[in-house]
Formats: sequence, C-alpha cells, structure tokens
Amino acid sequence: MAVSTESRRTEGDEVVENNEEDQKTPVVPFKRQIVWRNVFVFIYLHAASLYGIYLAIFYAKWGSILLALGGLPISGLGSSAGAHRLWCHRAYKAKLPLRIFLMLCNCLCLQNDLYVWTRDHRLHHKYSDTDADPHNINRGFFFAHVGWLLCKKHPEVMRKGKTIDCSDVLQDPVAAFQRKYYVPMVALCCFAIPIYMPMAFFGESFWNAMFINGILRYVISLHMTWLVNSAAHTWGYRPYDRHIRPTDNPALAMAMFGEGFHNYHHTFPSDYATSEYGDILNPATTFIHMMAKIGQAYDLKSPSRDALKKRVLRTGDPTQSYFKAFSNRV
Repeated sequence: MAVSTESRRTEGDEVVENNEEDQKTPVVPFKRQIVWRNVFVFIYLHAASLYGIYLAIFYAKWGSILLALGGLPISGLGSSAGAHRLWCHRAYKAKLPLRIFLMLCNCLCLQNDLYVWTRDHRLHHKYSDTDADPHNINRGFFFAHVGWLLCKKHPEVMRKGKTIDCSDVLQDPVAAFQRKYYVPMVALCCFAIPIYMPMAFFGESFWNAMFINGILRYVISLHMTWLVNSAAHTWGYRPYDRHIRPTDNPALAMAMFGEGFHNYHHTFPSDYATSEYGDILNPATTFIHMMAKIGQAYDLKSPSRDALKKRVLRTGDPTQSYFKAFSNRV
C-alpha cells in the first residue's frame, strides 16, 4: 500500500505539514508478517471467553456475573477518561487522587501502559488511515479491529512512531510509576483481584471466577475499545468533516463508553467530551463532569460554538446531525 504523499492536511483546526523527508521516502512493497504467538493468545482468550459464557449461563452465581459486568465501565473509564482524554489528548487536567484512580482503571483494561497507549493513539491521529496508522482502516475492518495486533507493524508505523513525542506522559509520576511496574500491576488489577472478589464475596469457584470475571470480562472490554478503531471508522455520519473516514455512530456510542462520536473527535481532538452533545450516550463525559463538581477534574477544554459552526460549514455536512435537537449548530 502506497504511503500518502499529500503535503498538507488538517487535524482539528490545526494544519499538519508533512516534511520533505516523508515525501521523498521511496515506497517499499510491504508483506504482512503474522505474529503467531499473538494469534494463539487471542484464539485462546476468545475460546476461553465462549467457555466463560457457558459457565455464566449454567453454573455461575449471579453475584459473580454482576461483578464481571460491573468491571466493564471501570475498564471503560481507564481507556476513555484516562488514557484517551486525560493523558493522550490533555483535554482536561486531573488532581492526584483522580489520576491514581484512572491509572488503576487503565491497568484493569490491559491495553498497554499509558506511554505506549498515548504514542500509538497520537500516531493514529497524526497519520489517520494511512500506512503510518497502527490500525489503518484501509487495510480492512478486521485489521482495524484486531488484526493489527496479530501481525508485525508496518514499516511506516515504526518509522513515524519514533517521531511522536510522548515525554509529557512520563513527566506525570503516576504514569511513570505505572510504566515501571506495569506487569505486576496488570496481573493484580486485571486478573488477581477480579478473580478473587467473587470467590471472597459470593463463594464462587476459582474455575468460574477465572473464566468469567477474569477472561470473559477482559475480552468484552477489549472489543468495546476495538469498535472505535473499526466500526467508528466505517459506519455512521460525517457531519464535521466529510473528507475523513472516522464517523459519528450514536448506535454504538454506549458500547464505546462515549467514544462513538468519532468524526467529531478527529475534527476536535482536544475536546474533553469527544462530542458536542455533552453527557448524551457518553458515560465518560458524565464521569468527568462529576469529578469536576468535586474539584478533581479541571481546565476542561472544548471548542467555542462559533468555531464548531465554522468548521461544519467549511468541511462538514450539517444535514447529517443525528441529534439536531441538542446540537450547538442549530
């Protein structure tokens, strides 16, 4: 797949210039290389999840199932309100107790440490839907959803990834601590505690707890995040920028924990709400609002109403607004 040669494009209201080195780099044929270890790991996780569903239906205690379901929004906070909006986009600021809480939530969802998560996502925004995008939708729905984790990175992802500055993340001692002790922290937060809790509170068997509260919960949380990379770059509306692949997909917004307004997010990436509709279908935004009320979250960033309208008129399609009654454009 050829590398994009455009010399200039927009990300939100910022213009990103591709340097001469990028444009002169020769296009090298790329051959996909499968990482079979990852393939077998994910096959096992999904097979174990199916077994977990069987156990949940026929053998598990209701308390165990409720605990597993309760872990999903906590995982969602770790990736959405934490890694995505706080550390990656710096869309708001958080005091130490909230940062610690979100870091632990991020350990629960096990999607790489905050530094790596931020690097990959900033790369995705800067080179969205090109060969330098880690989960480039132009390589197919399956690739954008999970396939990118099953093969070696495209050379452009490796090359451009080295140019992404994430030093600000490690300046936060909370993120630096997580990176240093990531393996024991995810072992504790993602598996040990979730498996122990139903055993301690409801007398659940270790077998049921491992497959339901450990593996099944984890795999569901992964797909909740992966949908942003696949479905939200495929189906939906493009009211803010009709020239890009990301879409607004309210039907999937709750499953994505509020990240379903993706056309908006790629147009205004520094908005803490990732949507112009506030709390509507956006649990992570509701959480941030709650934290702001008690003084834990502050400096919440969002574009002005005038900037939003101008951008829609310049690049968008105002007729595609899904929630016109709540829109700042009307």
